[in-house]
Amino acid sequence: MAESISAEFDLMWYLENLSNKEFQSFKDNLEKVLKVLKLPTISWLELRKSKLDLANKLTTFYEAQHIWNAMFHVFQKIRRNDLCEDIIARRNRNKERHKVVMKERFLLHWREHIFPCVDDEFFIEIAAETINIIDLKYNPEDTLPSNDLNILLVGDRASGKTMLLKKIVLEWVNGKIWKDVISYIVYITSDELNQMTKSSLVELISKHWPSGLAPVADILSDPKKLLFILEDLDNLNITLNIDESTLCSDSRQQVSASVLLVSLLKRKMAPGSLFLISSRPNRQAALKAFMKDTDFSVRLELSDEKRQKYFNLFFKDVDRATKALRLVQENEVLLYLCRVPVVCWITCSALRQGMDEGHDIKLACETLTDIYAHFLANTLTSEAGMTVEQHLVRLGRLCSLALEGLIHDTLEFSGEDLMSVGFTEAEVSVLQSMKILMKSGKRENHYMFIHLSVQEFCAAIGYMMALSECQLPSAKKEDKDRRERYNDFSPILNFTFGLLNEKRRKILETSFGCKLLTKDVMQYFLQQTKCLGDNPRAVIHHLPLFHALFENQEDELVEQIMGFFLEATIFIQENKDLVVFLYCLKHCHTLKKLRLCVQGILTQKQANMRLTSRLTHFPVKSRFEDLFKAIIHNQNLMHLSLSHICISQRMFLLLHEVMENPMCNIQHLSLMKCDLRDSECEEIAFLLISNKKLKQLNLSNNPLSNAGVKILCDALLHPECALESLVLLFCCLTKTCCSSLGRVLMINKTLKHLDLSVNYLQDHGILVLTLPMMFTTCKLQELELSGCFFNSCVCRDIASVIVNNQNLRTLELGSNNVGDEGVELLCNALKHPNCKLENLGLEECMLTTACCEAIASVIINNKTLKKLNLLRNELGDEGIVQLLEALRHPNCTLQTVGLQISDVSPETLKLLMAVKEKNTKLVLVTQSWAGKKGRKLSPKFDSLSLSWAEPTISSHIWHLISFTIPRKF
Repeated sequence: MAESISAEFDLMWYLENLSNKEFQSFKDNLEKVLKVLKLPTISWLELRKSKLDLANKLTTFYEAQHIWNAMFHVFQKIRRNDLCEDIIARRNRNKERHKVVMKERFLLHWREHIFPCVDDEFFIEIAAETINIIDLKYNPEDTLPSNDLNILLVGDRASGKTMLLKKIVLEWVNGKIWKDVISYIVYITSDELNQMTKSSLVELISKHWPSGLAPVADILSDPKKLLFILEDLDNLNITLNIDESTLCSDSRQQVSASVLLVSLLKRKMAPGSLFLISSRPNRQAALKAFMKDTDFSVRLELSDEKRQKYFNLFFKDVDRATKALRLVQENEVLLYLCRVPVVCWITCSALRQGMDEGHDIKLACETLTDIYAHFLANTLTSEAGMTVEQHLVRLGRLCSLALEGLIHDTLEFSGEDLMSVGFTEAEVSVLQSMKILMKSGKRENHYMFIHLSVQEFCAAIGYMMALSECQLPSAKKEDKDRRERYNDFSPILNFTFGLLNEKRRKILETSFGCKLLTKDVMQYFLQQTKCLGDNPRAVIHHLPLFHALFENQEDELVEQIMGFFLEATIFIQENKDLVVFLYCLKHCHTLKKLRLCVQGILTQKQANMRLTSRLTHFPVKSRFEDLFKAIIHNQNLMHLSLSHICISQRMFLLLHEVMENPMCNIQHLSLMKCDLRDSECEEIAFLLISNKKLKQLNLSNNPLSNAGVKILCDALLHPECALESLVLLFCCLTKTCCSSLGRVLMINKTLKHLDLSVNYLQDHGILVLTLPMMFTTCKLQELELSGCFFNSCVCRDIASVIVNNQNLRTLELGSNNVGDEGVELLCNALKHPNCKLENLGLEECMLTTACCEAIASVIINNKTLKKLNLLRNELGDEGIVQLLEALRHPNCTLQTVGLQISDVSPETLKLLMAVKEKNTKLVLVTQSWAGKKGRKLSPKFDSLSLSWAEPTISSHIWHLISFTIPRKF
């Protein structure tokens, strides 16, 4: 270990200071102390060794912090207070030395990191408030336990997270916060971790100490007073998905960066330590597995109050500031933009320019493209003595730098990069003074755009200019792993669409005397969006495209592109997303199916964090009235999915109003995972009774309970109810509700599909459901009972339903203990001449080879069955052969079969080929058992392919768009 060479950590010196009698007492107490500290003990034989041998044994066997904690306790027990005082004095000295090291590391460049565009005092005031909140959370007098506490500092790019972290370190070094609370801070950057191959915690801590000699034993001696700061979680290129068994608890052991970081976050290392982590909002989900209810999140963004103060500081005129602020507050897109101080400065600069030129800023600054076009045009042409042609050359160089940088993941540019596009040192200085470029705070002699959005806007202009290609020297270098990945080109797409608007394009064309390419760009976008409309599955999520159309604001183009789409999936996370969606919806008259998921704007509650402090407050001004009005006016819209929305009483009233409107044609309503309970079922029941157009209702993943389903059943028995399909998957139901459902099955004339999967119905519940299905009055055609916890004993009654119910076409019984005995009962029914069943799901039903003969007989003799799912059953080689032989029989009429084939032998492969040759219309879905463990829902398949039925939707699809912009048109 690094510190063992230091005299201060010379274990032998301490042992040599013990007399023989004291050394014996030392050894007698050492074993007891090790047990108290929950450390592995040393054998009696090892304790009999000499001082030197014992010192070597301790140094080899234990981590340094454990050795010195044990030494301190033993010296106390043998009453060598002088040695204890030596250790205490050493620890106090090292605390001060560590503060000196941290001060030298962070103070040198501190002034360079203050926002170049924002008043220092303004930022310092914001920082002071945030630091005060964080200071209180780590205070042991806080009501919540501080052990293992994680604090997450969340903010958008350039919101000041890194500066705030460094300010916190300096405040601690100067004794202004956490005196006697935190003894050591270990500051880790994402760049360090990205470059790391293997490292130990000892090496990581020692990295910034002179000669790499850090007092690690003292730093780790009391983890409860140790704070780890992790800068820029969002810039990590390493995985946090690490198997628990690979984690490490030894601070001396070299491991990968992933294992080291996760071991710290999971407190396998430094148990009881504290963490302060900065991240952008898009990486919060990565920490979900490590966060506890007692952890804390701080959002760093401008509050309404701070925004107003900044506008007053900027405009220095109350009337102008008020006018500009009102415009921003009334425009959700601009309001979102003004959460970050630097971007707020850009917005204010554009608004001031509009006021100075006498424009109506409400019309001149509607979109982000307006703001950046005015800002760039005004700033780049502000230097006196330059011609329009010279301004255009500078713009071209800037756009080349921006575009090539984003293509090659380069956000920080070297001097060589700047020279490669034609910039001189003098021009770089001018661009700095214009506040277009700034010095990088992380890399020496590197420059970056004042904000990424400025680089993105310049890149969009670059796409529409006839620029010659150039390659940045940085793009060729081997330090690509150090770079922040640029993967989301949607802002460039948005700005490009915005520049297709003639009014916005002219801002630049007039200022720089240029003509941007529009015809080829327009043609390309029309061609690509039409392809997307023709292939609905090509786009997972449509909101990125909607944002691009919103930036354009030319009604004719927006309506033409929206006309390509018959269905859309929208995932809304911010108020601005809702505004964009509503704009596009008003321009779409062809939409027939809409899947809408809203998260985060209807409630301030944050998942997995009991306490959430916001320095800033983003006001929630719901526009759902506008949304529902738009739905009414779109008579083609037949499918509406509202997922992950906490639906309030007001929302239900709006929904009632919409669906009762004669212009509304919604037939399929999905309210999945909306936290609906029995108290909301009255509202849903009213929808069922009052709306005859509603045919399908999906309520899966809601804790409705038996009481709620009883209310729904009463509505289903109402003569005005016309519902045909009801999905109650995973709704916390038990056998108690089955009698109410049974009455519905016997009496209701319209219900044709019922899904009760993943509910605890058990044998009794299934028996109660099957009895009414024996009657001719039952019109049900599809029944799903996967994962309902029943056994083979009820299969006799299910078999009776198969024989006696002439309407039943689909029966899903997967993930239940049907067993071989139960399947044989079902097979007898399937061979009965009265059987009309077409689709049978028996996936994961604990079937073996023993039942395959009976199933093979059904495959050959049944003339109505079209689909049979036997996936996730261990049928054995012999059973698989029996089934394949049946599938190639000339009497087989099956169209789709799912089989679990764990090992394809030559005989099996030969049979598979024979089946394919004999039955060309058969779709055979096979699946290996390996890699599918852990799923609680079994697979379902349609007529063509297997698809997994997931209980939740991913929250990571918002950034996906299915076409790219070519480098040249």
